[in-house]
Amino acid sequence: MAASDDLCEQWRRHLALDRRRSVHTVRAYVATAERLLAFLEEHRGEAVTAAMLAGIEQADLRAFLTVRRMDGIGNVSAARELSAVRGFLRFVGGEDARVPMLKGPRVKRGLPRPVSPDEAVALAGDIAETAREPWIGARDWAVLLLLYGAGLRIGEAMGLTGAVLPLGETLRVTGKRGKTRIVPLLPQVREAMEAYMSLCPFGQEKDGPLFRGARGGPLSPALIRRAVQGARGRLGLSDRTTPHALRHSFATHLLGRGADLRSLQELLGHASLSSTQIYTQVDAAHLLDIYRNAHPRA
Repeated sequence: MAASDDLCEQWRRHLALDRRRSVHTVRAYVATAERLLAFLEEHRGEAVTAAMLAGIEQADLRAFLTVRRMDGIGNVSAARELSAVRGFLRFVGGEDARVPMLKGPRVKRGLPRPVSPDEAVALAGDIAETAREPWIGARDWAVLLLLYGAGLRIGEAMGLTGAVLPLGETLRVTGKRGKTRIVPLLPQVREAMEAYMSLCPFGQEKDGPLFRGARGGPLSPALIRRAVQGARGRLGLSDRTTPHALRHSFATHLLGRGADLRSLQELLGHASLSSTQIYTQVDAAHLLDIYRNAHPRA
């Protein structure tokens, strides 16, 4: 194995095991490291080693981003690429790592786009009604209600196991970086989950997945995303109507009904309050939309 391949493999293990990043994050960050190493090998004309990376210059990173820009990536992707590169260089260099300072592109943070309560219910209902088997329809209904009624990420819902049974008034959820939190389980959501479990033809082992695919294996998030895509087409909903938009709706509707930011932060599992504060802008934007659509002189 070449030195560069070994560095990427160590980086992959660090992200997956030490940092407990998601599969998608690991794949993206390792791909960035591989692109950087391939670029440096051609740019410097020599094999890439840890010693070379320790001496990387600002001009090297600028040249790398220039090449990536030529590949057609935008500001958001360039900023993510630079962030991944910095993390990789810090990992390789250890505590004494010297990572060149390079200002990334300015990224305007977009506001989350929630869906209305009627749209959320219609979406879940359409998916449940068009499922090929009753238990699959009950499963999809329960999953989408968890996203909308409990604010779970789709990966968090897929990560639930039989250990959460029997269901009570709250649910223990494992979120990003292995952090756990307790979320209230509304009666409607609990009923939907219990209805699914009563119809599911597969057992509910304590360490097995709660939500199962048609053959009994773990349910893939991609299946839920495809189901949502089909339903929004049939219902004429916006392309922004995604599983994650249901989580945005949960947050926005709670905030609009008087929830405080700290409580909302805990419910969503945000590590930083700044991630939660964006929903104050969403709520203001939502009220402005209502004003513009309803006020005769808006």
